[in-house]
Formats: sequence, structure tokens, C-alpha cells
Amino acid sequence: MKRILIILVAMMAVLPAGAQEFKFVEATDLTIVGKVFPDTPDPYKRMDFTKYGGWVEKDINLLNMSGGIIASFRTDAPTIKMRANLEGGRSGNRGERGFDLYIKKDGKWVWAGAAAVPSGNNEYKECKLVDNMAPGTKECLVYFPTFSVVKSAQVGVPEGCILEPGEKPFKYNIVLYGSSFTHGHGSVRAGNTLPGFLTRMTGFQFNSLGVSGDAKMQPQFLNALKDAEADAFFFDTFSNPSPNEIRKRTLGFIEGIQATHPGVPMIFIRTIYRENRNFDTAKEKNEAEKMAVADSIMAVAVKRYKDVYYIKTSNAATPDHETTGDGTHPSDFGYYIWAESVRKPLVKILRKYGIR
Repeated sequence: MKRILIILVAMMAVLPAGAQEFKFVEATDLTIVGKVFPDTPDPYKRMDFTKYGGWVEKDINLLNMSGGIIASFRTDAPTIKMRANLEGGRSGNRGERGFDLYIKKDGKWVWAGAAAVPSGNNEYKECKLVDNMAPGTKECLVYFPTFSVVKSAQVGVPEGCILEPGEKPFKYNIVLYGSSFTHGHGSVRAGNTLPGFLTRMTGFQFNSLGVSGDAKMQPQFLNALKDAEADAFFFDTFSNPSPNEIRKRTLGFIEGIQATHPGVPMIFIRTIYRENRNFDTAKEKNEAEKMAVADSIMAVAVKRYKDVYYIKTSNAATPDHETTGDGTHPSDFGYYIWAESVRKPLVKILRKYGIR
């Protein structure tokens, strides 16, 4: 018997550090932010399909994705993991299928770690976000995957460590409805999106309703947005529609939202220059027409409607045009440039409404 005990003690002494016991807490037991509609039946989906109708399959698939959702929490743990049950997203892609961690340091949100959840639908998988952190309680944010459906997401820390809900990290509720650019297509990490950058730059919460290829001011989106709780609206709605759709829908879209949100600023931005038009004459013609039609319509709108604005400085490229990811979507640095290109005029407008 004594010999058996000696062997067991020896085995425990050589157990690897990875064998440390972890506790996992469902993210919904922490603080969830970043959603236009915070009380959806499924907390990791971005729309209440029982409340608003008219959705097509593409809408549903995109709005089921968790892009833009953030969990806020406090912990004194040296290691932070995620355990999640995901569906979709490309294997190994930290934007589409990964979690992105930021920690507050000296009053600023600083990147701390990111990892993709291993492939495998309908089963729990783990990934480690950060390790070997110094002692002390930290304020943390975890950005959810951009193009995955999250069935469960759990934050994990070693047993005995603090893990508790964090404060709401950013002020106000700014509704951002837009295209794949807003959704975060092509971003390497889930926090490197237009709403992600703008939120950290300004301290204002940009709640993302990014729907890749689908932000065309359709009636179903208008009906839902009319109910959104918003201190301001920010729209990337001229990237996906055709020139004819822009002509037909823009003014009605504005009037519909103003009917339920009088006095709330509606800020539209010009779509960015897509690099795939550089030598493709057909794409050049279509993109130029879209920009011209949007400029023309918005010139009318800002004069006709109070509280409507149009930012034309929207840009995601360096002077040498080297920030594209695929000819359509920016690289991560391109998304940063885009956010910075609209930040100053955006903040100036919001200050008029006491948002500062």
C-alpha cells in the first residue's frame, strides 16, 4: 500500500502545467454588449426573428452569426481560455472562428491574445487566449467570432481565480448597420473591424448589425431598425445596393427611421474605393455610378431632413493603394485607416447631440 501511495505522489509531481483544473463560465453570466437588439431569444444571435418578419434565408444565416458581440469581465487569472460550441467559419481563421481578447492597461484597451476554436461543428472545443500574466485583477473584453454561429461560449480561468461580470465598457448605443465591411469580412481578428476600431477609438459603443453583402436598406431591416434603442445611427448602406436600389430606397429608409427616432442623428458614410476597379473597366463603371448616385441622393437628404449627415471622407487605403485584402475588402490596417478617416467628422457630429 505504501509503495502505491509513493507512486501516486510521484506521478502527481510530474503532471504538466496544462493539467491544472479550470472553471468555465458561460459568457451570458458575464456582461454581453455590442448587440443592436440585446434581448434576442438566443443571446448569441443578433436578431429576434419572432418579433420582426420578412426575412429571407440569407438574412437569417448572417444575423445568426455573432459578429460584433463582446463579453466584458474581470479576472485575476494568469491564463484565460475559451471553450465554445461553434458552427461554421473557416477552420483556423481567427476572425471567422476565433475569440479576440483585449485588456485595459493604463486606461486604454490593449490587445492581449487571440485564437481560433478548432474545427468541429456541434461539439465543444477549447483555445487559449493568453498565458503567464502578472498578478492583479484585470478588466477584459472578448470579441466573438465574426462569421460563426455560437451555440455556447464559455470563458475559462484556473480554479480559485476571480471571474465576474465586468462593467459596460463603452458609453451610449450607436447602431451601425452595414455591409461585409461592417461585418468584418477579411479581418484577421474579430476586434479588427470597423465597429471594433471605432468603439475603441471613441469610447462609444458601436453595436454592429453588419450583414455581409446584404445591407441594402430592405424593408425587413428598416422595420427592425425602427425599434432599435439608439443614441445615434451610423450607416454603411451604399456598399451593397445597386445604383437603382440606392435611388429607390434611401429617402424612404431615412423617413421610416425618423418617424420613430425624431431628433436622433443619422450619419451615412460614402462607400470605400474598391481596388478591384483599378483595371477592370466594368467594375470601375459600376462603382463610380454607385458613388455618384449616393452623393447625389445624400446632397438632397441632408438639406431636406434635419439630423441627417453624410461623411464623404470615408477611405480605407494608403496613398499607394496597398491596404486591400482581396480587391474588395480592406486588410486589417485598411479597416483601421477607414475608421480613422471618419472618426473626426463623426465625433464632431455626435457632440452636437451631447454625445461626448
